[in-house]
Amino acid sequence: MKKSVTIFFVLSFCLSCLSHARNFAVPKHEYRAVWLTVIENLDWPSERSAAPFSEAMQKSELRNILDSLKALNVNCVMLQTRVRGDLIYPSRLEPFSHLFTGTAGQSPGYDPLAFAIEECHKRGMQLHAWVVTLPLGKDEHVAMLGEKALPRRDRALCTHYGGAWYMEPGNPATSPYITEIVREIVSNYDIDGIHLDYVRYPDKTDGYPDSKLYRKYGGGLSLAQWRRSNITRIVKDVHTCVKSIKPWVRVSCAPLGKYDSLTRYSSMGWDALNTCYQEAQEWLKEGVMDILFPMLYFKGNHFYPFVRDWQENAFGRHVVPGVGIYRLLPEYGGWDKSEISRQLFTSRAAGCAGTAVFRSSHLTGNASGVCDVYSLVYRYPALVPPMTWHGSSVEPPCGLAVEPVEHGYRIRWNGVEPASGLPAVRYNVYVCYGDSVDTGDPKNLLSVMQDGTVYEWHCRKAPQVTFAVTAVDAYGVESEPVEACCSMNALQRKLLLP
Repeated sequence: MKKSVTIFFVLSFCLSCLSHARNFAVPKHEYRAVWLTVIENLDWPSERSAAPFSEAMQKSELRNILDSLKALNVNCVMLQTRVRGDLIYPSRLEPFSHLFTGTAGQSPGYDPLAFAIEECHKRGMQLHAWVVTLPLGKDEHVAMLGEKALPRRDRALCTHYGGAWYMEPGNPATSPYITEIVREIVSNYDIDGIHLDYVRYPDKTDGYPDSKLYRKYGGGLSLAQWRRSNITRIVKDVHTCVKSIKPWVRVSCAPLGKYDSLTRYSSMGWDALNTCYQEAQEWLKEGVMDILFPMLYFKGNHFYPFVRDWQENAFGRHVVPGVGIYRLLPEYGGWDKSEISRQLFTSRAAGCAGTAVFRSSHLTGNASGVCDVYSLVYRYPALVPPMTWHGSSVEPPCGLAVEPVEHGYRIRWNGVEPASGLPAVRYNVYVCYGDSVDTGDPKNLLSVMQDGTVYEWHCRKAPQVTFAVTAVDAYGVESEPVEACCSMNALQRKLLLP
């Protein structure tokens, strides 16, 4: 009887949310995020080579990936930046990943992180640097890195467990080391976010060898409390570091999909709080996380009630469920794409700030027709939700002018100076056939987060068209719009319109 009640509740919740979602317009502000992996060359680059032509090939491949994501209205890319104790940019701290050239420590001749940021921003997309925090790789990987591997350079920072190496969260020196990696990225690159992954203990901790450290540093806490405090220390130190350098950079992480067992739904012994010692909801409450991307790669009552739990404990910050589209593949469950549709719609109906999908190539490769689902749910562009808790504001642009050109229209406006200490303002362009533009409707978005103050729209002429432009600051806060209308007189219509 209990099982039947549970199933009935979940199905009712799903159907209610799905119906609710279909009846509402697509939100204007919503994360449409994707994890783009480099480990094992899964998403990018597909080939590792030091040949002279490989740089051009790798760059072209990433451009094509980003073009495909842009066409699907993706607005946030989380690019794997620290992989397993190695990096995809030149660093004084850790070696260059072998995934670009085939040789650890060897530069591919360009800076993949800088290139990816530039290309994302050209397309109006955010780039968050995805930092794999504690895992350092299996024995074979560490052996390949040789003397450059962290376990060789500083054995005290590392723990060997289950055939793999980890940075040891119980060592007080671990957090400063990770913070220095984050500091280097935030200081040197125009990133939009720092995304912590595996900021947790290993998935199974039976026999995990930290008893000596616990005796030394436990301070009277239970083992579980001590481990949670170790992970929370890393999160807080990273947050402090990021915000001290660039307070507009978003800090996020990917906790396990279930925070804890719920009153009516068990986590089945697999949750963030008790399995891997992540106090993720407390991090939102304390304001040391701007976004959580819980990895909810489940379905049924392992997904829907836990989505609602995360959102009900968001404390005004952003919760963005991670959806496992890889589950569509036969080897990972062979889900029907309708399950993905329900998860995307119900996450929106639950009030979440968007969704993130794992992983990029399953989306761009249209696994099991997932692009049909994605294009339906996210049929219009969207802006990344603003971090309103920072209290920023931005002035609207002025001097907007429209002129017809051979293949459409050209619009210009005067730029807006950013607030003191903030990076350059970006702009959104809206259009509507008629005498006014509803800038609250995302179907009117023409260009998102562009850098310049000139925009050309190639289209057929119309008797009357109105454009609107808004300014957006680094926190994602948008100004009031400024509008300009272009109307044709009778002679112009006769000459220009078909």
